[in-house]
Amino acid sequence: MSDHHAITIDIPVKLSSVKSVHSIGSLQFEGDLPAALFHLQLITNDIKDWGADAEVVVVFHTNAGHLTLNDEAYNYSRKIAVGNPSKDMIADLVKKGVSIELCGATAKVNGWGNADLLPNVKINTDAMARTIELVQQGFVKITEA
Repeated sequence: MSDHHAITIDIPVKLSSVKSVHSIGSLQFEGDLPAALFHLQLITNDIKDWGADAEVVVVFHTNAGHLTLNDEAYNYSRKIAVGNPSKDMIADLVKKGVSIELCGATAKVNGWGNADLLPNVKINTDAMARTIELVQQGFVKITEA
């Protein structure tokens, strides 16, 4: 990178505590990468660098719920045969302590059960109720659109 493209951080941020709920109902892409997953990688790396206490919850719903599916269910749902391309990123987030949830209403309307999900993904009552609950507990809501 040349000096012309170098950046200086004018407003450095270092948090000692993070409580965030990420509502992901649709997907935007950076290339073939769901931007929401890239953003979650950024914040979890920041949390690690800061040594911050953290509770990060991700609630997938609506048109992004399929990211929580195992390969067989993903292939059936998406009418393809390549498996869930985001499964490794989801697993990495779980390893970093992120809680991954699927909206129960989204699961119901799509006919997905717990056996269709990636390991460690939990189903909540519904995305709206869960997000309200977490916000009332002091979580900051991040909406990915």
